[in-house]
Amino acid sequence: IHSGNPAREFITTAVRHVDLRQGVLGIKVKIMLDSDPTGRNGPKQTLPDIVTILEPKDETPILEPTAQDFRPAPAAAEPVEA
Repeated sequence: IHSGNPAREFITTAVRHVDLRQGVLGIKVKIMLDSDPTGRNGPKQTLPDIVTILEPKDETPILEPTAQDFRPAPAAAEPVEA
């Protein structure tokens, strides 16, 4: 995770520098926190990419095929008076 609100909420970063004889050694560490519903060990909210799969609804069986006409009904002609 590198951008957006989850990067701010779920990622903890730390940087340490060590002075050595040959120069400076820098270490960057990123730790991703797990969501915790109580809020003690991590953020309360969950990641936005969680997918919940629901059970399918019961379908009624189709006993016979049907046809449906989606064309508009023709306009009835008005009688002409003479």
